[in-house]
Amino acid sequence: MGKVLQMSEHTGKINTSDLAKKINKKLGIEAAHDLKQNDPVSIKDWIPTGSRWLDCSIKPGHMAGIPVGRITELAGLSSAGKSFMALQIAANAQKKGMYVVYFDAESALSNDFMIKAGVDIDNILYQSAISVEKTLETIEYVMENWSQARVLFIWDSIAATPSEKDVEGDFNPQSSMAVKPRIFAKAFSKLTIPLANTQSTLLLVNQLKTNISSRPAEMLVEPYIAPGGKALEYFSSLRIWLTKRKAKASFALDEDGVRVGSHVKAYIKKSRMGSEGRSCEFKIMWGGDKVRIQDEESWLDVLKASKHPNFTLSGAWYTMIDKEGKSVKFQGKQWLNKLKEEDFRETVTSLLDEVLIEKYKS
Repeated sequence: MGKVLQMSEHTGKINTSDLAKKINKKLGIEAAHDLKQNDPVSIKDWIPTGSRWLDCSIKPGHMAGIPVGRITELAGLSSAGKSFMALQIAANAQKKGMYVVYFDAESALSNDFMIKAGVDIDNILYQSAISVEKTLETIEYVMENWSQARVLFIWDSIAATPSEKDVEGDFNPQSSMAVKPRIFAKAFSKLTIPLANTQSTLLLVNQLKTNISSRPAEMLVEPYIAPGGKALEYFSSLRIWLTKRKAKASFALDEDGVRVGSHVKAYIKKSRMGSEGRSCEFKIMWGGDKVRIQDEESWLDVLKASKHPNFTLSGAWYTMIDKEGKSVKFQGKQWLNKLKEEDFRETVTSLLDEVLIEKYKS
């Protein structure tokens, strides 16, 4: 029969902590938990996306971001800025002490570009995404052998990564139909618990495609689809879709009319944090000396719509009350230049966080 489980002297109940330890020893993995000592379900940390508006939208009442220990999908249309945003997330993860493994299926990155995005290339492993199977094997290998390290795995992109059957076969798409979705279904179910236990994160970059359906009504409700099968939908804790703005220019231009960025709408397609359906807008700038997410222009719209007593508009003049209670007056055309002032920016971001957290609290 084996040893009898330790019982509490007074209640006669099973000691949960002792039971969890024995089960984990038997299984050889950290699967059972005493919830009084450890909550394995709650998200303990977040990686900023680079957009304050998006970070506040993801979890009600919190400044959040990409959930650590979970699977997140970042999908978007062509030229929406998916890879650039992924690099911003990589740089922010490194600032939190995380190691980054970047799988590149499109051979589109360079050292110079990663440095412009703020990535520390001394603390990132770059691997060509030769096949779906080999990429998954690397993820599993790293977590098994460096279980004490928190790792951000970025897979760019899963749509462009072939299966081994694709690589070894001919160019007939029928010969490998539905192979990748079946692989993902098995792999994501296998990786979910190890990701949570090691506090590692899997960011899947994906390509949105136009929904071509025989039913017009379905196309109106769901104009885009993301490849990868149902497993991607089920196992992702967060799905962010980047699309183009409607009725406005989709590209950011410099003074000479050259494209230097994308003006995108971020839509939370799925969220286990209770924020599904929320959206915000910002610019993803890739031209110039620095790759970054620029959502400062949207901040003014957010504060103006908030009707916060410390931020008012009278005619062409805005009035903002700073942390010392002093009034600061400015016009809309001065907004971006004023944000370069440290005290002004600090007051704005503090007020913005308060407004956005309160806005999305419920």
